[in-house]
Amino acid sequence: MHWSSLNTFFYAVVALLVIVDPPGTAVVFAAMTPNDTAAERSSQARRACLLAFFVLAVFGLAGESLLASLGIGLPAMRVAGGILLFITAADMVRGSHALRDTDQERQAAIRTDEDIAIFPLGIPLIAGPGGMTTMVVLHSHAGGDPWKTLAIEAAVAVSVGLTFACLLGAKWIARGLGDTGASVAGRVLGVLLAALAVQISLDGLRQAFTGA
Repeated sequence: MHWSSLNTFFYAVVALLVIVDPPGTAVVFAAMTPNDTAAERSSQARRACLLAFFVLAVFGLAGESLLASLGIGLPAMRVAGGILLFITAADMVRGSHALRDTDQERQAAIRTDEDIAIFPLGIPLIAGPGGMTTMVVLHSHAGGDPWKTLAIEAAVAVSVGLTFACLLGAKWIARGLGDTGASVAGRVLGVLLAALAVQISLDGLRQAFTGA
């Protein structure tokens, strides 16, 4: 592997870690699953990370062509991702992700739409519009070089792996917060997530109108 490929790898790892923010995602995960068992959180984290890796890896390889074929620009993807994240934030502020009081409710949440592994954990918290856009840009800069392409995909694996490790540790955060602390933290984080969602959408709108 050439030195340029190693530089691409480290650059991609740093860029993806900044976008994904594994510790921050783990805190959100803990606040959204205060009453889930360790096995449930582990299962959700594993499935979310596998999904996120697949989405980011494939989108990096084919995302630009796919978007172009559909007539979709990167700004539109940012706006859509911001809207989805805002819906998640609204649920957290209302406390709907924390209201899993009985075993029956927790099992029902896992079987139905309250299973957060796919949405919002896998998409858009881990594999969000920022990560997808970053992958498209990284592959565009690679210019089809096979070693650089491999380095970028390896960077995705490292970034998602670190995220998975942080999610596994989220159970300790949930225990430390307790029920009341988790409820308060969930609502506070929901407000912050709402602000982040608005910022992502605004960035997309600014890029659409100014090209910046």
